Amino acid sequence: MDADKLNALTAALEYIERNLTADFSQEDCAKTACCSLSGLQKLFRSVFRRSVGDYVTRRRLTAAARELQQSERTALDISLEYGWGSAEAFTRAFSRVWGVTPSEYRKSWRFSGLCPRLDFPRHFMREGELIMTSKYDISELYDYIKSRQGTYALSFDTSHLMEINDTLGREAGDKVILECLRRIDRECADGMMMFRIGGDEFVMMTGLSDRTQVESLAGRILAHNGECVSYSGTDIPVSMRAGAVLLKSGKLSYSELFSELVSAPADIPGDVRF
Repeated sequence: MDADKLNALTAALEYIERNLTADFSQEDCAKTACCSLSGLQKLFRSVFRRSVGDYVTRRRLTAAARELQQSERTALDISLEYGWGSAEAFTRAFSRVWGVTPSEYRKSWRFSGLCPRLDFPRHFMREGELIMTSKYDISELYDYIKSRQGTYALSFDTSHLMEINDTLGREAGDKVILECLRRIDRECADGMMMFRIGGDEFVMMTGLSDRTQVESLAGRILAHNGECVSYSGTDIPVSMRAGAVLLKSGKLSYSELFSELVSAPADIPGDVRF
């Protein structure tokens, strides 16, 4: 990927973040990125496997979910702030992504980071070409994670998600991801936090320093491996792999911490690697 394309995508992502509560078009985004609309759409889908419009909608619904959790504002107020013309339209969009209505979500979910900001600068080289990865930006959580030294983070990885996306489609994969998040979220007690670090990768900050307790916690989540979600008449088994990372004292760079969390899960679904 050449520098012009890299700069265009970086500019587009930054523009979207600045304007989550503003009324803008994809043409506006492309203009800021100094490329044509068709060029931006093609590039975005090629790198991130999502359309520009879908990413914007999911970022707005993620921000709206955080508002539902952290404030007492009405769904109508939140829907208007993030660009929906009515509570009904917001509820339809929210339910399509989260699987529940805003009011049901407010009662039953702790997690809100379904679609964090993409961390575009992560990259690697393949056959001399710069290849970008669609990891998520957790830099704003770095200080929080460092403050949890001496406790364990549990990293989870969804099994066979690429195969599900390729054979049944992205919507089926999204249902699988949501089910994984739901299983982890159910076990999040007070003082714990969960966030998403990749397309099929999640981290749970347990706040626990006892290995036995961490193993038990992971076991309760992984006990649901093999249970299915339904998509268009097809039952899809959902399983995860897990790994535990002890957050040791001392300086650990953001990139080192991120890499350790990503590589933590065991090779076999149901196992927990320490």
